[in-house]
Amino acid sequence: MCMSTVSPVTAREGSLEAPTRHPLDWKNPAFYDQAAIDAELERVFDICHGCRRCVSLCQAFPTLFDLVDASSTMEIDGVAKADYAKVVEQCYLCDLCYQTKCPYVPPHAWNVDFPHLMLRAKAAAHKRGETGAAAKILSSTNAVGRLATIPVVVNAVNALNRNDSARKLLEKTLGVHREARVPAYTSRTARKRLKQLDGTGEARPAGRTRGKVALFATCYCNYSTPEPVEDLAAVLRHNGIPVRLVEREACCGMPKLELGDLDAVEKYKNINVPVLAAAIRDGWDIAATVPSCVLMFKQELPLMFPDDADVALVKRHIFDPFEYLWQRHQAGLLNTDFKHALGKIAYHAPCHQRVQNIGPKTRDVLALVPGTEIQSIERCSGHDGTYGVKAKTYTLSRKIAKPVEQRVAQIAPAHFASDCPMAGSHIAHGLGDAPRAESPISLLRRAYGI
Repeated sequence: MCMSTVSPVTAREGSLEAPTRHPLDWKNPAFYDQAAIDAELERVFDICHGCRRCVSLCQAFPTLFDLVDASSTMEIDGVAKADYAKVVEQCYLCDLCYQTKCPYVPPHAWNVDFPHLMLRAKAAAHKRGETGAAAKILSSTNAVGRLATIPVVVNAVNALNRNDSARKLLEKTLGVHREARVPAYTSRTARKRLKQLDGTGEARPAGRTRGKVALFATCYCNYSTPEPVEDLAAVLRHNGIPVRLVEREACCGMPKLELGDLDAVEKYKNINVPVLAAAIRDGWDIAATVPSCVLMFKQELPLMFPDDADVALVKRHIFDPFEYLWQRHQAGLLNTDFKHALGKIAYHAPCHQRVQNIGPKTRDVLALVPGTEIQSIERCSGHDGTYGVKAKTYTLSRKIAKPVEQRVAQIAPAHFASDCPMAGSHIAHGLGDAPRAESPISLLRRAYGI
């Protein structure tokens, strides 16, 4: 449960060791004990208060520090435990504090895992029945997507999402801010568009890649932005890599994880992992165009199910698209016969890609295109899937996105791109779509001229 009995005053300051992670003991009833959770929250919040390095990352830390500074003692012991939930609800598990900022993560003796402690608190609240109906609906991305993309329904849904009166009603019923950008749906889903992919061709292994890829379409891209999936398939085929869709898929589980609904995460795992593991045993690698989905299989499921051999197998063979292409390039197998320059690109690196610890592979691959200049922006967009659309947090999400928007405007690029379609859309919305958001894999396809 990521707890430590080491007193902060007896441990050394900071750590130079590579961070590690403890499995989540979420099947243990003690995981949901609120008294134990409050004790751990107090311990970790006290450490955070004494450090404050993460104040600029998200709203969780300013919320915590404001509570401390407004308390009678100006220390964590002056903050009411009932107010701890105000901090928890601001965390959307971007994981940046753990992976990029905190000097006290394991193996440091203080054993601080802020995101997973927030997850534990969310899970306990969910277990007590404190999750509202609206939050459950908004996190049911697969079910909502299937319904919204029915051919006779999709046009009505999209029209209502553009209607001011309907948006006011949506704000009252589901808590979706009337000004937040919500995705348009398409009945021509990614899986429908690419159902003819047969995976034919000769696989040529290179590095960690085995040379043929099964695509996990993801809820968001499947139902709302299928073009990046189409473009990824085209780029892979242009590089002589056989491509097909995974046989079937459900939500990766990330929206339910962020809600604290760990039982739902397990349900989706039981649907997805056997299918993905079977494909991997048949020689296929897996790739997905949404970083959060890749991270779910690379990190969160392995920590929830550390003894599941199939989960571990999927972890080893699922790739970020540009991670995959860079592996091919290092082996001399990436086609670098580009037809078109891309000019100046303002590239937003999404949090859930950065914390995969794969390095800036999107930047590195796009930099191979002659006549292309990439300026990277490594800062959170503030979207998180639902945080950026909920009425309670939309204004805060816009505040978090503002530095990114300002940087894009300063760069004045020919293209603005983010690997996360939700983050890209959120940032572009704040800029009035000047420039509009594009997918890096779509830009790569344009460079190839295919």
